Amino acid sequence: MDMNTNLSVAPEPAALDAETGEYERIGELAKQFGITLRTLRFYEDKGLISPKRDGVMRLYTRRDKARLKLILLGRKAGFSLREVKQMLDLYEPSGSNTRQLKVTLEKSEKQLLRLEKQRALIDDAIGELTGAMEVVRADLAKRTGESPRQSN
Repeated sequence: MDMNTNLSVAPEPAALDAETGEYERIGELAKQFGITLRTLRFYEDKGLISPKRDGVMRLYTRRDKARLKLILLGRKAGFSLREVKQMLDLYEPSGSNTRQLKVTLEKSEKQLLRLEKQRALIDDAIGELTGAMEVVRADLAKRTGESPRQSN
């Protein structure tokens, strides 16, 4: 048997936050970020976060929390989980992370263009729908004798 094997039940120091010596359990982290336990487990299954374990208990450090924050930001910005993982996987704790920053910036610029195009399409659809609703309101007002009301 390896003499360095840790058989204790307490979490290993690596599972603790290096700065504060604290960790959070899955329920605490889910509540803090407003997500479900299932979502956290899903991100773990996809290799986006890798909490330490104490038996069946998941232990999250500040690093895990930072990654989760980036995952949620990426999802909010419309990135796929695959794209988020690619950007996170470029991070090197002891490196300058220049490559990660360049790739993230490039992907972000492309995503911004996609979102701007989507916004233009949505704005057009809103305009068309608003116009159609005005026509329907006017027609309805003629048929019922009521004055057409305007929507916000």
